[in-house]
Amino acid sequence: MARRFERTKEDFICGNCGHATHGNGYTNHCPLCLWSRHVDVNPGDRAASCGGLMEPVGTVLKGGDWIIRHRCTVCGFERNNKAAPDDDFEAIVRLSVPQGTR
Repeated sequence: MARRFERTKEDFICGNCGHATHGNGYTNHCPLCLWSRHVDVNPGDRAASCGGLMEPVGTVLKGGDWIIRHRCTVCGFERNNKAAPDDDFEAIVRLSVPQGTR
């Protein structure tokens, strides 16, 4: 049986751009560059041993919410994450434009 979401409130320094991010328990990526880190097996559990940077590779608008697709630059693991209200909207829009036209 899949484990449920575990709320983990943590502040962190973005491994991609260095932005100091204040977590609220749901924060899982940098609000400026949208990069993340591969730290969870199940959302919030911090049980992944990889630790690689997760590159934002695309977005989709689903039910009025922006969903960001992340891919680990070390192991290739992929996960969808809901965009947060304080995320850089222009960065989200840039991800939604097909590569080659950016």
